[in-house]
Amino acid sequence: MTERDAISHSWPEIRSALAKIVGEPNCLSDPQELVPYCEDWRQLYKGSTPAVVRPASTAQVAAVVRLCAQHRVAIVPQGGNTGLVAGATPGSSGDEIVLSLARMNKVRDLDAVNLTCTLDAGVTLKAAQEAALAADCMLPLSMGSEGSAQIGGVLSTNAGGNNTVRYGNARDLVLGLEVVLPSGDVWNGLRRLRKDNTGYCLRQLFVGAEGTLGVITAAVLKLVPRPRDVALALCEVSSEQAALDLFLLYRDRHHDSLQAFEYFCGAGMDLVLRHIPETRLPFAKPASHYVLVELADPSPDAGLCQKLEDLLAAEMQNGRVQDAVLAGSSAERAALWRLREEQSEAQKREALSVKNDVSVPVSKVAEFLVRARAVCEQKFPGIRVIPYGHMGDGNIHFNLLPAAGVQGSAFLERTGAIMNAVNEIVREFDGSFSAEHGIGRVKPSMMEEWRGGAELETMRRIKEALDPLGIMNPGKLLPPGPAR
Repeated sequence: MTERDAISHSWPEIRSALAKIVGEPNCLSDPQELVPYCEDWRQLYKGSTPAVVRPASTAQVAAVVRLCAQHRVAIVPQGGNTGLVAGATPGSSGDEIVLSLARMNKVRDLDAVNLTCTLDAGVTLKAAQEAALAADCMLPLSMGSEGSAQIGGVLSTNAGGNNTVRYGNARDLVLGLEVVLPSGDVWNGLRRLRKDNTGYCLRQLFVGAEGTLGVITAAVLKLVPRPRDVALALCEVSSEQAALDLFLLYRDRHHDSLQAFEYFCGAGMDLVLRHIPETRLPFAKPASHYVLVELADPSPDAGLCQKLEDLLAAEMQNGRVQDAVLAGSSAERAALWRLREEQSEAQKREALSVKNDVSVPVSKVAEFLVRARAVCEQKFPGIRVIPYGHMGDGNIHFNLLPAAGVQGSAFLERTGAIMNAVNEIVREFDGSFSAEHGIGRVKPSMMEEWRGGAELETMRRIKEALDPLGIMNPGKLLPPGPAR
């Protein structure tokens, strides 16, 4: 029994105190109002909470955390709740409050000369992108959930996305953070400096920590000059290896302008066309493999469309590219990107799936796709293998759906065996079982095997040092450890 477990909660008094901090309308307790906050995006994990608290400022967050620390009440920080590993979903005990950052949605500062923006944690990624564009800049973080995902959650999970091949993951764009610590103290690290060599890089402790070390309330993010020449092509390619070969050509010849290189398979395209309205196949006939290539440059006369087309024409001659279509307008560009971005939603509408968010060295991506498909189809006859992802950075969402007619619940009972089959190949290639989605409630049991020994012990010591009461997002990221 932990110290937190030993405390008996008096919820009416605690809720009254929370309501005084954030205002009665922003301390939700009606069961119907709580439902959306208590289940993950995939609706696989459902918990319960006595209250959802919606602060409007860092001072209110700090006061809420201090109160919870005083009463040993656990806190589940929640942003847009778009995660795929239930990292923002409360447990079933019913004694964890949900701390929603949605009301903290202000752009505090945008410095176009310094190429930085300072944002509240509740600002959606889409709103942050639009604020940057209004200043003739670009926030180079992009993902399918950007309309709902909030900056705090994006950073807490170290989200990746489509432009990682050029700009890196979320942590590579963070210059400063403001964090409410488990004690309720506020660390103001909102620095806009490219160089600041003053000890430990504390901001990187909280990026990717999934809310287990504190609550991110604001961030300073890097911007880049707005691209004025953008070229996009959707290509049908002959194989996984052909997709990788095409990436290497663009990387080597157009390294400075390659912004995204995305892979998805024919089965994934079929699901999008079937389940997502107003989508269409821009080719005469379907293919087994597709890649989306995007080049971007701040110069308006970079000639990217011609560069994109020239290389594709040569690859069509040798047969690696079977067909290609280039976006001729922003509307066409959005339509082509939608075929890739709706992969996850289309799979969700089709059936319950086993998701594998894995990464391998870029040099091994094609071999991994072939090997993992063969293993899964051999071990689980009838299984539908539907991978997609960021080939340019080695991150593949190797998702598996049941055979037609198989009940989803029965299929999910085999999740462990299916994930183990995939991860055996991942391990052979020195990869990772979690590339960009995080650990959440889904994968803590894997941490001992993959990150055990000194690495996991160091994580536990950091957690104990910052959150000795264990009130920050319990049950997420770290597996239960030995009693100390």
